[in-house]
Amino acid sequence: MSKVSPADLSVGAFSSDPPWLVEPQEMVWRPGVGSLRSATQAQVPHLLRRRRTPPGGRVFRVVTDLLWALGGWYLLDRRRARREGRPELSRAGLSRRLRDTFQRLGPTYIKLGQIISSGEGVFPPELVGEFRLLRDRVPPEPFETVRAVVEQELGATLEETFADFERRPLAAASIAQVHAATLVTGEEVVVKVQRPAVTTTVRTDLAVMSWIAPHLIGRIPVSALANPPALVELFAETIVEELDFRLEADNMLDVAAVFAATDQRSVVVPRPHPRLVTRRVLVMERLSGFSFDDVAGMRAAGIDTAEVVRALLISFLEGATIHGVFHGDLHGGNLFVGQDGKVALLDYGITGRLDQSRRLAFLRMLMGGTINDQKMQMAALRDLGALPPDTDLEAVIRDLGIDQPVRDPTRMTPDELLDEIRDMVKKLLSYGARFPKVLMLYVKNLLFIDGALATLAPDVDLFEEVTRIALYFTQRYGEQIAAEVGVDPRARPVDLDGFRASLGVANDVETMTYRDLQARRQLIHKRMEEHRRARQRH
Repeated sequence: MSKVSPADLSVGAFSSDPPWLVEPQEMVWRPGVGSLRSATQAQVPHLLRRRRTPPGGRVFRVVTDLLWALGGWYLLDRRRARREGRPELSRAGLSRRLRDTFQRLGPTYIKLGQIISSGEGVFPPELVGEFRLLRDRVPPEPFETVRAVVEQELGATLEETFADFERRPLAAASIAQVHAATLVTGEEVVVKVQRPAVTTTVRTDLAVMSWIAPHLIGRIPVSALANPPALVELFAETIVEELDFRLEADNMLDVAAVFAATDQRSVVVPRPHPRLVTRRVLVMERLSGFSFDDVAGMRAAGIDTAEVVRALLISFLEGATIHGVFHGDLHGGNLFVGQDGKVALLDYGITGRLDQSRRLAFLRMLMGGTINDQKMQMAALRDLGALPPDTDLEAVIRDLGIDQPVRDPTRMTPDELLDEIRDMVKKLLSYGARFPKVLMLYVKNLLFIDGALATLAPDVDLFEEVTRIALYFTQRYGEQIAAEVGVDPRARPVDLDGFRASLGVANDVETMTYRDLQARRQLIHKRMEEHRRARQRH
């Protein structure tokens, strides 16, 4: 006898063995969430407003700790790096000292470090590597503190709600920690509990960050690679929503609904509880599976790891370009893979939400890349806020040499490559380029998927994979894309020259696996390191 599918799979991509059924209208915590979300975002400008004087005593603690870190780097790590001709020691020392400082400063700075840690390719690798340590080195709150928060939020004793509640958390992060538990009705759940007083701490720290950030522009090597005020603004927009778990539970239902609408059943979302969700407590379905880096375990279980990455990428692109909602913080700690090969996607505190104009901009960017229409791509970036509205797109394309034949970076001297990068950055800044929140989340997710390819599908042909995904979108959404973008992908062949250019390879290259791409990157990195050392010696 075949097993009957749960009724709530029509409204969301959930597991096939439900502890309860999701009926969106019956979620007692959901009414008014839309207004709550708007009100929460409206607080950001107030929290980041310009102040003539430092915002309270907290600023002196933060400035003192930062100066101590920078002083130690300048007097010790930087000098040692110059003395030994090893510039990587300077970057590593600064990153380590900043990570130690963030950890001492508490939840807000730890959360900022965790966001930076998932920005591989956006931030320096030394900084990313150090800040990854903040993901699992956050001391948990005492159990009695957790009990007090849960009982206050749910209005009942722990024993009245749970038959069992693990004292030791499964994970402890900057904003909250997660405990395994069993409800008195028998369902196995996980309980996310917010740290006490974290809301007040975050609001104070955002005021401090917004005051300090303008003074860091160009001051230290790490901040020179990312605009500190813009980074603080991005951070504020994301963290204020994480302080209310009703918004996170609503994000779970919205992302699950997108997966259901696209019939993307290879990714599942844990069900939030219909009643046990408050501002500081979130009870949800407990799922299990392989950690995302357990490649050997997945393959031993017969799971196609290349298909895992493919499903994750397609579901992410569909959410952004077709529905305007996507998970905004993909990283290994937020994912695991079930025995059935389905990806369980966790932690919905950061979610990208696009209005119609920005969703269409993402769709044009995807379409422009598929048919190699450079002006369409640049117009999409402009409409996303990466360039000012009055930007002369033809001039940008000309100045950046986007319309010129690609130069293979593996065949360029280190000086030529550095000059080209500096020139491009200088020109982009002259045009007023910036990195808006939704674009940062989008790029950060793509960079995570790029890294996932390295471990889960290193021998997949990248050109074949891009063609396959483009054809999927053409076949499934061709009519919609033609109506919304004005270009019918069914009448335009896939043009991989733009994708080849993004990889720095000539148009006559027919195949390239991720393993090949890694080898190229490692060669470039090795040559650049040798060049830095040679310059230091001379």
